[in-house]
Amino acid sequence: MDNSPTQVIEIVANLDDATGEVIGHAVEALLAAGALDCWTTPIMMKKQRPGVQLSVLIGVDQRDVMARLMIELTGTFGVRFRGWNRVVLDRRHETVTTPFGPVRVKIGSLDGREVVCKVEFDDAAKAAAKHGVPARTVIDAALKGTGDE
Repeated sequence: MDNSPTQVIEIVANLDDATGEVIGHAVEALLAAGALDCWTTPIMMKKQRPGVQLSVLIGVDQRDVMARLMIELTGTFGVRFRGWNRVVLDRRHETVTTPFGPVRVKIGSLDGREVVCKVEFDDAAKAAAKHGVPARTVIDAALKGTGDE
């Protein structure tokens, strides 16, 4: 396994008075500050008010800094913590040559065996736009280049 943390913390806040713009900005800012992942989930809050649950996944050592940042960004009155253990694949990046140009792929290995190959979608979309083809066409060509179709 690679050296990514095997223990992580999820910080969660339920928001019923933050605008979509504030929530979107919070997601971007938390990711830019080093969050491993950040997502939102629609929820129903007390008195059947629609709300959003904002979740951020972080390394254990980031807990206090990221909790404070989440509070400042959203105006929430509090956050909750939940610890998780995880398994993370070893990862490497390669660039494959396609008829549409070079495209990066991410390859994940488990115990030395390749188990996942994902095309970097931004590369595929850019090449597709340049050549006037669907992104799926570029993705298929990139996977053929890795022998992982």
